[in-house]
Amino acid sequence: MDMKVAIVGGGNLGTAIAEGLLYGHQLEAASIYLTRRKTHLLENFTKRGVNVTSNNEEAVNACDLVLLAIKPYQVEAVLREVAPVLTPSKVVVSMVAGVSLETLSKAAGEHIPLFRAMPNTAIALCESMSCIAYSKQWESQKDVVVNFFEKLGSAIVVNEELMSAATVLGSCGVAFALRFMRAAMQGGIEIGFSAEMSQHIVAQTMKGASELILKSGHHPEKEIDKVTTPMGVTISGLNEMEHQGFSSSLIQGLVASYRKIERAK
Repeated sequence: MDMKVAIVGGGNLGTAIAEGLLYGHQLEAASIYLTRRKTHLLENFTKRGVNVTSNNEEAVNACDLVLLAIKPYQVEAVLREVAPVLTPSKVVVSMVAGVSLETLSKAAGEHIPLFRAMPNTAIALCESMSCIAYSKQWESQKDVVVNFFEKLGSAIVVNEELMSAATVLGSCGVAFALRFMRAAMQGGIEIGFSAEMSQHIVAQTMKGASELILKSGHHPEKEIDKVTTPMGVTISGLNEMEHQGFSSSLIQGLVASYRKIERAK
């Protein structure tokens, strides 16, 4: 990528993006600006050549693509802070959950290209699922944003009204998947494996299951059918999980997270 990127907000998501850019060799460290008030917490990036600063305006002024990885209550103040150096030649991408393009535009200015994106922390390994929304007036800048996130995993464009759902399914979804992994590991220990061996088996099994779906495009049930023989051990385990509310509890968790976002708007 031939650009300079400002990541405003050096928290968990902001640093994950910086890691992904370095991990995938998408940008030279000198082309990345990372901001945080407590810059000493980002010494690891300073040592690797990333431009670390507490000055948001300085970072935005130096860059072509501006990524907002901050808290919802900070976004309007930060946009007003950097407004003097925002120009139509820069593209601003907000990764702030629950803050609309309309609100962003009022704070940044209607002449500034604005996008919303929701990646997840797997972006640190260039394995993110990123959902992107934008107003049609910025169609000409769409490819810049989509291509950026595709270099860091997979990216799709969705209507803005689906961004809350995208946050739950794609971003919160990492935690939900990892909680399943933890439970499966605990089960593995109970039936005889060491903690380390159980973790390895579960993680690789989850990776393989994901690849089966991503590469084949099959519905999960089609792959499940291949390992559920009549009166077999797999169907016995699946049925017991369903009796205990496995699918229902997962769906209810997704809906609960979605309602939380919607109430916060």
